[in-house]
Amino acid sequence: METFQQRPFSIKLWPPSLSTRLMLVERMATNLSTPSLFSRKYGLLSKDEAEENARQIEEVAFGTANQQHEKEPDGDGSSAVQIYAKESSKLMLEILKTGPQKKDAGLTETDEVLPSHETVFDISGGRRAFIDEQETEKLLRPLKEQGNSYMKICFSNRSFGIGAARIAEPILVSLKDRLTEVDLSDFIAGRPEVEALEVMNIFSSALAGCVLKSLNLSNNALGEKGVRAFAALLKSQSSLEHLYLMNDGISEEAARAVCELIPSTERLRVLHFHNNMTGDEGAIAISEVVKRSPALEDFRCSSTRVGSGGGIALAEALGTCTHLKKLDLRDNMFGVDAGVSLSKALSGHAGLTEVYLSYLNLEDEGATALANAFKESAPSLEVLEMAGNDITADAAPAIAACVGAKQFLTKLNLAENELKDEGAIMIAKALEEGHSRLGEVDFSTNLIRRVGARLLAQTVVEKPEFKLLNINANFISDEGIDELKEIFKKSPEVLGPLDENDPEGEEDADESKEEGDENDDELESKLKNLEVNQEE
Repeated sequence: METFQQRPFSIKLWPPSLSTRLMLVERMATNLSTPSLFSRKYGLLSKDEAEENARQIEEVAFGTANQQHEKEPDGDGSSAVQIYAKESSKLMLEILKTGPQKKDAGLTETDEVLPSHETVFDISGGRRAFIDEQETEKLLRPLKEQGNSYMKICFSNRSFGIGAARIAEPILVSLKDRLTEVDLSDFIAGRPEVEALEVMNIFSSALAGCVLKSLNLSNNALGEKGVRAFAALLKSQSSLEHLYLMNDGISEEAARAVCELIPSTERLRVLHFHNNMTGDEGAIAISEVVKRSPALEDFRCSSTRVGSGGGIALAEALGTCTHLKKLDLRDNMFGVDAGVSLSKALSGHAGLTEVYLSYLNLEDEGATALANAFKESAPSLEVLEMAGNDITADAAPAIAACVGAKQFLTKLNLAENELKDEGAIMIAKALEEGHSRLGEVDFSTNLIRRVGARLLAQTVVEKPEFKLLNINANFISDEGIDELKEIFKKSPEVLGPLDENDPEGEEDADESKEEGDENDDELESKLKNLEVNQEE
């Protein structure tokens, strides 16, 4: 009898098919435009705005998940799928909390074009779409009206071809003496590279010489060729205060081009460089821009594939930015050494109000160093995020001392670490006194059990501005869940979902639930009189 040998097979979960991606966009758009608790509080998005936000959310979530997949190309893609779903959910929540955004001049083909004394001209409203010469002529007609007062233009969300760009060219030239803000984000979508580069050259030449305060070139897949296509415009800028280069496919070479083409950034206050493929060498180039930006207040360099070397270079550059208020370095591969370097660089930055340092591989050493630095600086710190950094209870005393001293804190995110009950209790106790502005605490996925969860709940429930406690995906017993619901019975919406909680703890745990409860009681007894030392 002939025998057959079973061949091994594997299922690849990533990347998702185009139909799957489109289905997710459709579902998110429906959720965003459906009446809910959020819409009653923040307003309901229109169908068009919901669809556009859903598309952008999916693109960002896909990019973030794809980066994870590239780190483990031999895997089955399950971790990428999880990140894809989680990032989509997180971004949806942000949009719902923001509410609808009103456009200043979002014209459609049927709109009447009237002379306006507005200073902002915006055609980004409505569906993302290609525009031809005829539509461009109609859309931009207000910019040709005698006596118009437009100083800020936004051409985002409309894809310009060469013909449309030629229509826009003389109009932009006529405005260049008074334009102060230009938004060209996502304005060549779907165009072939050769055509896109020509369009960028046309816009660059037309706008060269403008004395701009703000320039947004995000979401254009620039790469080095795209950056250099904007050479004339970039080289002519010496007064920029805001520069946005997000989701532009900026590699090491493109980052060097940015550094080379912007002659002066002495007035730069905002530099956003999110979701690029910069890497260490690219980060070193961007660090040179940062060094030349002593007035920098808001720096975002998240999801840019920066490792230890690039992280150290950025940290050293940020040390010169003593006016820094907001720092976002999330989702890079800094590691401990870069974390320690960053702690030294920021130790004298008194103006910091928002710090986003999640998913940087900081571990206990890096997290402790940063917590110690922030404790001695940043007296007005409002937001501290250090999720996903492999932080254990060993770093909890330093973090507790830090947050205990920050009476203006509104948000604390330590999700996806391993703080366990010991760490959660130390930090909860540090938040007990004062902290009247505290609005959100996230300790999800931290191996927390009943005791830690209960103390966190008891600590925040009476805070006057508190809105959300997230302790999902932990090991809270059924009895513990009942306690939490009782604590929040007057404000159940403040307690986040617990659908991912595992009452039995880890799957391979040997002890029974009863033993777990006994351990909880023992832990509570040991920690009952714990005090957090907020002094050196």
